[in-house]
Amino acid sequence: MNRLQDLLGIDLPLIQAPMAGVQGSALALAVCSAGGLGSLPCAMLSPEALRSELAALAAGTQRPYNVNFFCHVQPEPDAAREAAWRAALAPYYEEFGLDLAAVPAGPGRQPFTHEAADILDAYRPAVVSFHFGLPEAALLQRVKSWGTRVLSSATTVEEALWLQAHGADAIIAQGLEAGGHRGMFLSEDLTTQLGSFALLPQVVHAVKVPVIAAGGIADAAGVAAAMALGAAGVQVGTAYLCCPEASTSALHRAALQSEAARHTALTNVFTGRPARGIVNRVMRELGAISPAAPAFPLATAAMAPLRAHAEQCGSGDFSPLWSGQNASGCRPVPAAELTRALAAGLRTT
Repeated sequence: MNRLQDLLGIDLPLIQAPMAGVQGSALALAVCSAGGLGSLPCAMLSPEALRSELAALAAGTQRPYNVNFFCHVQPEPDAAREAAWRAALAPYYEEFGLDLAAVPAGPGRQPFTHEAADILDAYRPAVVSFHFGLPEAALLQRVKSWGTRVLSSATTVEEALWLQAHGADAIIAQGLEAGGHRGMFLSEDLTTQLGSFALLPQVVHAVKVPVIAAGGIADAAGVAAAMALGAAGVQVGTAYLCCPEASTSALHRAALQSEAARHTALTNVFTGRPARGIVNRVMRELGAISPAAPAFPLATAAMAPLRAHAEQCGSGDFSPLWSGQNASGCRPVPAAELTRALAAGLRTT
């Protein structure tokens, strides 16, 4: 066993990335059954849904699993910025015959709170991971008091050092190739973001805790390459999106398995924070990074009706089609089978 397996109590140093909106406990359980660390994304779950999913995990496996939360600071509403955003989206509302004035403002994702920890306390999961840094010290200490191991994402060496200093037990080095939200939290400067195989060895050299490689890894060869560069384990997300246990929509699955998946970009137009997805109409027309988009997660509210309408018409033009730069591993195979295929890369290191 390597350090990560010992630390987390898992058979394989393979983590299924938590992917909010496209999976629930079913995918996590399938990965756990194959010896990896299945993950449950919790940032978009209501308290009732969180309890239900945790109950499903507890009933479905005796193996360790990971629950993931965002720990962003909720922004103050900015009326001028919200008005600019709605003005940018107004032509689409007119095109679709939707009422923009009827759309309420408000956040789409909640940060980790003591209320969420109250729910977790009954289950005390083996692993809790965070995105956008770590929660405040008292809340983090509460999680660690359960004997839970804490992971978080770093997109720079500076973030990795910060996470180590503030209590992370292992660090996910999230390369620029990764799909979904960037975990960046010390800077908003996208020029600081490095590719996986540039970031990984620098983080491994800089910190003493185990480092997990993430971003652009879609097959056994990618796993082997990451381990050769010093990773203690690997986190894979995009490749799991077409597994039957994922709840990925038919539109999203089709995009992932099409030529369109070769063109991804970081965009803030869906949530207000940079996240990588397949380029579609709204990203092209508004610009992938729009200065009009309100701060995360406030951009979500006005975009949601456009997404819902377009999807009802069979279009993903206004949907966040999250994907890493390497969607070549997206196949409709069971998640346990994919996990075992990825594990073949561990035997070559």
